[in-house]
Amino acid sequence: MAKNDSLELYRQKRNFGVTPEPAEGGKPNAKALAYVIQKHWASRLHYDFRLEFEGTLKSWAVPKGPSLDPKVKRMAVQVEDHPLSYGGFEGTIPAKQYGAGNVIVWDRGTWLPIEDAAKGFKSGKLKFEIHGEKLRGKWTLVRMKGKGEKQVPWLLIKEHDSEERPAADYDITEALPDSVISGPGGKKKPPVTKKAVTKTSAKTVPATTGMPEAAVKTKLPPMMEPQLATLVETAPEGDWLYELKFDGYRLMTRLDGDKVNCFTRNGHDWTEKMPQLAKALQALKLDKAWLDGEIVVPDQNGIPNFQLLQGAFESRGRKAAAPSANAASIVYYIFDLPFYAGHDLRDVPLIERRALLQKIMAKNKSPSLRFSDAFDAPSKDLVSSACKLGFEGLIGKRADAPYQSRRSPDWIKLKCGKRQEFIICGFTEPKGSRSGLGALLLGIHDAKGKLQYAGNVGSGFNDKVLVELRAQLDKLETNARPFDSQTAVEGRPHWVKPRLLAEIAFADWTNTNRVRHAVFRGLRSDKKPQAITREKVMKTSDLKVADKPTARGSVKAVKKSVGKQTAAVPLPKSLRVTHPERVIDKQSGLTKLDLVQHYAAVAEVMLPHLKGRPVSLVRAPSG
Repeated sequence: MAKNDSLELYRQKRNFGVTPEPAEGGKPNAKALAYVIQKHWASRLHYDFRLEFEGTLKSWAVPKGPSLDPKVKRMAVQVEDHPLSYGGFEGTIPAKQYGAGNVIVWDRGTWLPIEDAAKGFKSGKLKFEIHGEKLRGKWTLVRMKGKGEKQVPWLLIKEHDSEERPAADYDITEALPDSVISGPGGKKKPPVTKKAVTKTSAKTVPATTGMPEAAVKTKLPPMMEPQLATLVETAPEGDWLYELKFDGYRLMTRLDGDKVNCFTRNGHDWTEKMPQLAKALQALKLDKAWLDGEIVVPDQNGIPNFQLLQGAFESRGRKAAAPSANAASIVYYIFDLPFYAGHDLRDVPLIERRALLQKIMAKNKSPSLRFSDAFDAPSKDLVSSACKLGFEGLIGKRADAPYQSRRSPDWIKLKCGKRQEFIICGFTEPKGSRSGLGALLLGIHDAKGKLQYAGNVGSGFNDKVLVELRAQLDKLETNARPFDSQTAVEGRPHWVKPRLLAEIAFADWTNTNRVRHAVFRGLRSDKKPQAITREKVMKTSDLKVADKPTARGSVKAVKKSVGKQTAAVPLPKSLRVTHPERVIDKQSGLTKLDLVQHYAAVAEVMLPHLKGRPVSLVRAPSG
């Protein structure tokens, strides 16, 4: 029987005949309680924060590491207690073992409770001082109210004192990345092999040549469409990376020497709307590259605020208006690198693309550009914590997946609540003391492309938004009813041309296909009204059978994908699928390659029926 039962879970998770981690041991610090942070390259990079207490090391996994800015609240997921001897552990946890990856001691020292530590742990608010080699001063751990999570979420917060520093000026994890024991010239991490790539973190640099093995040298594409995520019910099993889902606008950026172009998901060039961001991207000095990410404007708590982002572009749109504080606060979270240094990386596994991207972003000095970190914690716990902090949810990505310019099951989204875009088709007059308008009448396209009434939204507005919205809608007013004449709409609505899009959060759909408890979040100008349909939820089980075409659509990839479904007709070696990523049906997101794969899969059944029949081909390269 173990001397301390709190270490039982720690031992259950490890095979000490294989892993070099200590099974037990360590003596209590005679003068002060020990503190240590270990930097851990597991499936995702994270920082293990540990405090000596009652004979063990209480431990939390901090995905982004500590911040010296009191305004930045870092998620800290409580994990199993570790033995005191673990505080000095550095080494490599072998593959297939729990927490496989490299570990270094990033910081160490002592800690001193400011108040009663036992009461602090029990109540969920522990205040303390750290006396480390890197971290010093006052800190607080605050437990969040969970809903039965296996691993309890906390927040690690720096308190105000002489040790604090603004996050925009200084990131201690980037400034001081090395071990306090071995240092930069001490123990070296083993080189990353092709077999080990899915077991290493996004921090590990791939390939000693600096370019991943699957990269293909080619010309910089003039345009590139983003990969889109599929909405799912629950998180799937397997090797997935999870990032925060940001409340902003998707942005693809093209860098060619000193020239920078910022494109929305629909290909609109917004470079002139964001001169400061373009300047920051130019300072990266990347030649012939494409970056993929999301622009946001954080609120005072650091949470992306969609209405603040919208306000930034409204200010830019006024000829006489000076740049607003919101416009200057635009932050670009970059999460993918589909093209770099004259090489197409779309066939490169995600984890390798992110490793290269993180290496590039480590040199970035602009607070407007940030790398979108992945989290090392169970997805269930992450979703719960992300929702409590005010984020939209999570984006999950297969660690070994290629980049595909379409909606793919290799990228998934887990939302805190139901939320999507709707087309504004009309409005009602305000009542009582309310100004501007009463409610917006919402619409979506059905499978046949016809507009259908989806209910109304009357909350989520302030007086300024109501007045500004009414001014915009008055210019679009029309006598033409956008819905079928049989659709019942209460009151005397003002119809408008279906051109404006509204981001709406809502509780659920009714059985008559109306939104319930809808709340207005803002207008969107980065999407087209024609593409707005009811967002469908894919069953998590269906992700297991989803196909994985490569980005460039080689014949070899088509054969491999189709071979499991049917004995397809052999394809000629000369066959080349041009522009496989081109979307041919915007409602479903189907691409040209999807169509090729479908015909290859059904060829055995279809071809006998086509024998002797005339077949016509209609080519429409421009849509």
